[in-house]
Amino acid sequence: MIIERPSSARGRVQAGWLDSRHTFSFGGYYDPAWMGFGCLRVINEDRVDPGAGFAPHRHANMEILSYVLSGALAHEDSSGGGGVIGPRTLQWMSAGHGVEHSEYNASQTEPVHFLQIWVQSDRLNAQPAYAHSDASVERDGEFVLRASRDGARGGLPIRQDLLLYSLTLGAGVSARRTLDGGRWYWLQVAQGRVEVDGRVLEAGDALGFREESGERVLTGLGDAAADVLWFDLPAG
Repeated sequence: MIIERPSSARGRVQAGWLDSRHTFSFGGYYDPAWMGFGCLRVINEDRVDPGAGFAPHRHANMEILSYVLSGALAHEDSSGGGGVIGPRTLQWMSAGHGVEHSEYNASQTEPVHFLQIWVQSDRLNAQPAYAHSDASVERDGEFVLRASRDGARGGLPIRQDLLLYSLTLGAGVSARRTLDGGRWYWLQVAQGRVEVDGRVLEAGDALGFREESGERVLTGLGDAAADVLWFDLPAG
């Protein structure tokens, strides 16, 4: 089964300093048809005004990822994790048994645009943890592993049976991925335009694959390079 999630169908929350689009139910946006995709629970596309952000708040037993598209994001948490990350950097915080954290726009003059992603942890009440990684090794048309379970296969050591890849696609550049029918997959277009087996996807659009197998071809469209996240997830 292939599930389509157009950008225009997402929930939207505006709070003055924040413009947020929600792929799945979150906060004030609730849709029982969109509660998540397996262990993938949240993909919020956030635009935050200069100097504004999310004041300290608490989470537990959730893997929280931030992927910056433009601008700079400042993170601080009660476990000692913190720093400022820029475009194409992936930040990971495992909330574990409980952690308080804040996310602010690090600039007083420019907005920050990023994806906030939540993944259900595969263990309860672990020690909180924090790390981030840049995308300096990325090459056009090549899937780059950004996170894997406990870091065993590379990337950040997320606490879930998940492989997260990033991919850049210039115009006319293609990449291929072979699906295993026993896994689920989620393709999120962060920026730009891509074609996937005849479907044209714009920024914010997504496809989910359940019980699908065989090869999928992704091709970049338009003048600007596309930026894609590919989630390889356990079924169900």
